[in-house]
Amino acid sequence: MTLNPAPNSFRTGPDERGRFGIFGGRFVAETLMPLILDLEKAYADAKADPSFKADMESYGTHYIGRPSPLYFAERLTEHLRAKAPAGQGAKIFFKREELNHTGSHKVNNVLGQILLARRMGKPRIIAETGAGQHGVATATLCARFGLKCVVYMGAVDVERQAPNVFRMKMLGAEVIPVQSGTRTLKDAMNEALRDWVTNVSDTFYCIGTVAGPHPYPAMVRDFQSVIGIETKQQMLEMEGRLPDSLIACIGGGSNAMGLFHPFLDDRDVEIYGVEAAGHGVQSGLHAASLTGGRPGVLHGNRTYLLMNEDGQIADAHSISAGLDYPGIGPEHAWLHEMGRVTYLSATDAETLEAFKLCSMLEGIIPALEPAHALSKVMELAPTKPADHLMVLNLSGRGDKDIPQVAQIFGQTL
Repeated sequence: MTLNPAPNSFRTGPDERGRFGIFGGRFVAETLMPLILDLEKAYADAKADPSFKADMESYGTHYIGRPSPLYFAERLTEHLRAKAPAGQGAKIFFKREELNHTGSHKVNNVLGQILLARRMGKPRIIAETGAGQHGVATATLCARFGLKCVVYMGAVDVERQAPNVFRMKMLGAEVIPVQSGTRTLKDAMNEALRDWVTNVSDTFYCIGTVAGPHPYPAMVRDFQSVIGIETKQQMLEMEGRLPDSLIACIGGGSNAMGLFHPFLDDRDVEIYGVEAAGHGVQSGLHAASLTGGRPGVLHGNRTYLLMNEDGQIADAHSISAGLDYPGIGPEHAWLHEMGRVTYLSATDAETLEAFKLCSMLEGIIPALEPAHALSKVMELAPTKPADHLMVLNLSGRGDKDIPQVAQIFGQTL
């Protein structure tokens, strides 16, 4: 639903207070405000420094492996066209962020923040992680640059993402299981913020998504926008025009914002974000903040949150540790209210079906996170004409999810 007239540009935010309309901002303890202001200044200086951009591009190419391919999913396209009316069925492409070093899109943002931490003289890096992909990326870059790394991870996620926990430890990171609350991503972020308050002098907090206090939502978006920038160029080279639609999964929403942001002012491009519906939004066991939540304040920003009647943060649920968060990035909240992006939700069952289908048809085992978006591709693609170009952000690979999915399917590894 569009509540406000469309702006001249959807790409100009946030304002000087870090707000996207009524969302975003900086709601932090007084102790943290000097650190936030220092970070804002350091990022502004880095953006104006050609050497920072050159370092980002150099490490992006030679260490991360950019650009990631834009891949025509031919067998999936044919499969879904077979289910569509004659002349229907979109041509489906994957933006293959799972081929990046560390196996997901997370490394794009971590590279930028670690280079920024080095400029600021911060030798100790802390991070929160859910599925472990952000933690692995942070541990990897800390190993590369010789920085101390501490990763907070909910105890539940430590169990269901054991391969990534092992990878982080192999890379030299200290992984701290968080036992409070629901022992998932929200609680890991709480503990990371407590650490930051305690260790203000030498510590840099590397947030993994487009949430948190300003400037994090915009900064993480900027570092991830390489995804959309590359997609534009690659689609123009492959098809001679822009895609007709984009689709990506959303927890906090960094992979989605990275794909979406460069296209926001291309008004003819349809954009879809897919939240985690868990056992169904009506069940109450879900992580669909836009579908089942309302505005509130968490982790330093105002956005849509899952809350109970008393305004307390409600427990989220998703089969995917990376989407198991009771909020969403504030820019997504604003785009939702402006009507520029259409937000859908996918259940655990729909996600597992997409996970299996992609593996069998394309020989690509996706992470459970982008499998949420893929399940909506399976619904939307057959409704589009055959010349419709649809891009899915395949934001992570499924290696980390194999033990969990095998257990669900009753298989023994």
